[in-house]
Amino acid sequence: MPEFSWPERSQVPASDHIERSWPVTVSALPLGSHVSGRVIGRQPFGVFLLLNGTPNAIGLAEITAMPHHMELPVLGATVAGEVIWHTDHNRQMKIRLNEWRVSS
Repeated sequence: MPEFSWPERSQVPASDHIERSWPVTVSALPLGSHVSGRVIGRQPFGVFLLLNGTPNAIGLAEITAMPHHMELPVLGATVAGEVIWHTDHNRQMKIRLNEWRVSS
């Protein structure tokens, strides 16, 4: 398994579904919401998450929120965290993972 990978198309909701669902997603997951999801992609800048319980919602946990001594979760891992930002231009929830709350 490669260290980094983009999410497989079969795991990501269609872009038009994400676009149409965005207002509902933002309403359902305001800043501070606790979410969980499965890691579906890993890149040097963070991990992509398919969020549980919110159809057509994709999260991104960026390394900017990760303590230096931590590592990115592996593909397929189930993780939990908090919504820290809504990124309107690409319809993503920015997530700070619970495991990254450990002080450095």
